[in-house]
Amino acid sequence: MEGKPLAQHAIDALVRAGADEVIVVTGHDAEAVEAALVVPEGGRFVRNDAYRDGQATSLAVALHAAGEASEAAVVLMGDQPGVTPGVVRALIAGFRATRKQIVRASYRDGPGPALLSREIYAEAGHLSGDVGARVLIASHPEWVEEVPVDAEVPRDIDTPQDLREPS
Repeated sequence: MEGKPLAQHAIDALVRAGADEVIVVTGHDAEAVEAALVVPEGGRFVRNDAYRDGQATSLAVALHAAGEASEAAVVLMGDQPGVTPGVVRALIAGFRATRKQIVRASYRDGPGPALLSREIYAEAGHLSGDVGARVLIASHPEWVEEVPVDAEVPRDIDTPQDLREPS
């Protein structure tokens, strides 16, 4: 994981999985973060000026920026570099097969990233705080399709110490 910014792993996973559109939301120190990352051709950065209000604001910014042709969005966090292109492909395949509002990776030891259908972009865009899609998943379990992943949940890397600690 060393050698490139953590968020680059998420970008690379989306690109390698064949995502049609890559949107990277930046907040704190946006200029420096954007300068350190490489987005694919057609990919873009959008800034979240309200990033201090929690990750729900970044989710809203990303969904608002999604192209009109977008049917769904895979939501990856920059601090979870262990999400693989295979997991992203599984989320996309799960959505194409079921057309569920939410398709979520289900690792052996817990939940992982999710794909949100355009059908719920407005609802997801009105979340608040540091919650992401967890609130929608909890309040609408009938919307959720779980995609099994035969691996442990990738660690969150929040500090330099987290990089040095074994999984």
